[in-house]
Amino acid sequence: MRPRTIPQAGTAPDLARRSCLRFLGFPAVRALLIQAAAFPLTLAVVYLLASNGLDLSHWHVALVQGVLAALLSWWRGLASWWRAIQFGFAPAVLGASALAIPPAVFLAVFLFLLLLYWSTYRTQVPYYPSGPRVWAAVAEVLPQGRPLRVIDIGSGVGGLVLALQRRRPESSIEGIELAPLPWLASHLRALAARSRARFICGDYEQLHLGHYDAVFAYLSPAAMSALWRKAAREMRPGSTLFSYEFVIEDRPPSRVVHPVPEGPALYMWDF
Repeated sequence: MRPRTIPQAGTAPDLARRSCLRFLGFPAVRALLIQAAAFPLTLAVVYLLASNGLDLSHWHVALVQGVLAALLSWWRGLASWWRAIQFGFAPAVLGASALAIPPAVFLAVFLFLLLLYWSTYRTQVPYYPSGPRVWAAVAEVLPQGRPLRVIDIGSGVGGLVLALQRRRPESSIEGIELAPLPWLASHLRALAARSRARFICGDYEQLHLGHYDAVFAYLSPAAMSALWRKAAREMRPGSTLFSYEFVIEDRPPSRVVHPVPEGPALYMWDF
């Protein structure tokens, strides 16, 4: 009898290569590489134009860089908003340099944005605040008469979590946020309000959604497929996944409500 072959885990070089390819696949990383690739092309175009007697300023060079970066972004299939960002990047850098702003200001702004958005380049989920009407709508459709365990993934500064905890003091309401600055703000708000609400600084991918009766998300279209795969794998019967504004393709929601007339919908999937 032939010996049974046991699948082997990937080797360290294979894992490193897959991790590197995944990193290079993030749109923000691709956009940065495209800017770098456009630079030598810009030098070549500027050299040809100058050789033919054209007098080019720094603004002309920045516009050439922007056009080439936008064209490369279109060629590589980046979304339309990335093309606009790529076109405006070099002129914006040149304009900022003309303002003679102290380097410490740029550093402070960079650190603030880093703490605010953290790994948005990877998650493709910017900061989206929901609002009191959405919080009220979620509270109204949650099951009544029993304690619940609820989590808001991407909880921002904690508005939904704190509001639900006030409305449902018998329940355990949690939030998880990857960016340090919003998480710190929500944590301090809970301490100041003496709320039982709990905030976790981390990635919701590390949580098991089967521990919760309800999961709320206000993410982005880019994140919905991965969210659904995780929810379908982990959430238990009787629980509900909420998503404000963004749907899951090919997965019709069980219920839909509109917290604001003519505004975005609150979608629910019952398991």
